[in-house]
Amino acid sequence: MRTLLICHDGADLDREGLARWFASFSTFTGTVVIREPGGRLRKRISREITRVGFWRFLDVLAFRAYYALRHAAGDRAWEQRELERLRAAYPTRADAPEAIVSSPNAKEAEAFIRERQPDLVIARCKTLLAERIFSIPRLGTFVMHPGICPEYRNAHGCFWAMAHGDDENVGMTLLRIDKGVDTGPVFGYFRVAADVHESHVVTQHRVVTEHLDAIRDKLLEIAAATAVPVETKGRPSATWGQPWLTAMIRMRARTRPPAAQAFRPADRRDGSPEGLRYER
Repeated sequence: MRTLLICHDGADLDREGLARWFASFSTFTGTVVIREPGGRLRKRISREITRVGFWRFLDVLAFRAYYALRHAAGDRAWEQRELERLRAAYPTRADAPEAIVSSPNAKEAEAFIRERQPDLVIARCKTLLAERIFSIPRLGTFVMHPGICPEYRNAHGCFWAMAHGDDENVGMTLLRIDKGVDTGPVFGYFRVAADVHESHVVTQHRVVTEHLDAIRDKLLEIAAATAVPVETKGRPSATWGQPWLTAMIRMRARTRPPAAQAFRPADRRDGSPEGLRYER
């Protein structure tokens, strides 16, 4: 199986750690590295304000400030330790080329992927891929989504599961990309024990790095055409966004509710926080 990775510049756990992991069980053909221009951040800010409103966006900014002061330095140290662990676990680093692009949908990215001819691509990026990109590999393009789908689609599903006491659904979904937002066929869930005092960034890394053997086995099943998608029909579906400081404060202040009272998205269709969209 020929594999290829799409990731962001500066995401060393992906760019090096996952590349080493790929090389341990497949023919790793290369990496598309996204180095975004400054204007992309302004577009994301505009979309988030449109989605949640100006006052809620201030809540988002407050969370970002708290994270920078409280967790950022510790998370960088944790990521470096985790990268060293992956280097030891997967000592071979494939001699595979990289393509530096401004967007995974750029013509340069498309040309690189077609030239490398991967059977399967893992996309670890914030940008939705165009169909002309995600349809290139024979087996499809997959994401390791930090959230259990369809309940926690879009961004920061692990954070929002913990924020609402849904501790049993803190995890990652392996799914194949389609034209929607995290709506493609699901091929596996990989959960971790929730810790409300842990940085959401570390949690989102752990849902991947603590399950690499199981993810590898699932990808090999997909390559062998023996993997069966998980049935998700009839389950509630919700899209989520950036973390809020007020949500984090409530999360850390709460005592764990009894199982019967634990949050489930289906129970909050009439009282969900502003900015969240529920679907059937």
